[in-house]
Amino acid sequence: MSDSPVPVTNSNPSPATRSPSGWRFALRALSHRNYRLFFSGQSVSLVGTWMTRVATAWLVYRLTKSAFLLGLVSFSGQIPVLLLGPFAGVWVDRWNRHRVLVVTQTLSMLQSFALAALALPHRITVWEIFVLSAFQGAVNAFDMPGRQAFLIQMVESRADLSNAIALNSSMVNASRLLGPSLAGIIIALAGEGYCFLIDGLSYIAVIVSLLIMHVKPLDVKRSTAHVLHDLRQGWQYVSGFAPIRSILLLMALVSLVGMPYTVLMPIFAGKILHGGAHTLGFLMGAAGVGALASAVVLARRASVRGLGRIIPLMAGLFGVALIGFSFSRWFWLSMILMVATGYGMIQQLAASNTILQTIVDEDKRGRVMSFYSMSFQGAAPFGSLIAGVVANHIGAPRTLVIGGALCVLGALWFSRQLPEIRAAIRPIYVRLGIIPEVAGGLQAASALQTPPET
Repeated sequence: MSDSPVPVTNSNPSPATRSPSGWRFALRALSHRNYRLFFSGQSVSLVGTWMTRVATAWLVYRLTKSAFLLGLVSFSGQIPVLLLGPFAGVWVDRWNRHRVLVVTQTLSMLQSFALAALALPHRITVWEIFVLSAFQGAVNAFDMPGRQAFLIQMVESRADLSNAIALNSSMVNASRLLGPSLAGIIIALAGEGYCFLIDGLSYIAVIVSLLIMHVKPLDVKRSTAHVLHDLRQGWQYVSGFAPIRSILLLMALVSLVGMPYTVLMPIFAGKILHGGAHTLGFLMGAAGVGALASAVVLARRASVRGLGRIIPLMAGLFGVALIGFSFSRWFWLSMILMVATGYGMIQQLAASNTILQTIVDEDKRGRVMSFYSMSFQGAAPFGSLIAGVVANHIGAPRTLVIGGALCVLGALWFSRQLPEIRAAIRPIYVRLGIIPEVAGGLQAASALQTPPET
């Protein structure tokens, strides 16, 4: 297998030749039919997904009033990504990614219907939630790297890849804004079971969008080596290349100590701010507002250049916002800080994803994106479990202070790695045409002396 990226047909003008202004430019990835179909179907499905997340957290808290069990259920839904992720990445590189997504989305739909069938008659127990969350986690171990790796086949033009990733973030966070708010209303009026039922029905949209796509097969040689050989090769590639290694390490740290804030949200909504399910919905929705604004800003970017310095800045903002939120006892101040939290979180994640998708070798894309999924969701279950245990002993506010401070320290560490990261990425950017090549000695001098903004 080749170590150089497989060329991707680019029939569209590069960002450098198109005016980076106006909504048409910001939505340019939607000109690709397959991506447009996926975007439409997933926009519906993700609203249901966020409703289920909020409903699950509130249901567990209502049944148990336990921070530990909140963390344990979140742990059960995320740990399969860590355990199965490396092997899932190998298989995603070997299988038809389109078919993988059809299967994973169908299984996710069945999981939501199972939750609804148990919750609607009010017979569900926390242990049934635990088992069904673990099942969804196993599905996600294949779905997440499959979805990320399939993106290049839906967009086709690498010039529009960063825009598609930003639009994905916009889609996720628009649904994050709408889903929790709807969940809060539906839970208050009818109960959690109807959130699960709506989520199950919403999967029909994305499954239909996948089935009516016209997907061109990738011109990549599929590996026939032993699975462990490919797994070892993927690990060596990720751990030996400074940009990928540094991005994934920071993401793993933030996921471990920062992302579990969502697990503690029912406690802040109920005990700290003295609210109910609607308060939880508003807080999660506020984070969605910030995340959506962040994704819109990224969608209007013309190039991947400059994203490297955004990663530590936004990780730092995320940490500072968490610290501020932990001290707030006023609802509107907490809402504002949740907006900042969502903005920093998505800027870091989307910038990291864009750089990884741009520089990764095509024949290792599934494996790299599985490690991305492991860093993003694989570390989170341990963080959720730790956050639940720590919050039981020292309280949710102090737990968030510690997590936010560690995020800030991680951002400072990444900032010190930037010169090495820029130097390693520059040859790839030149080869892909992201950095225009210039003549002779000037090009050589530039390569030796001026690392790019990544």
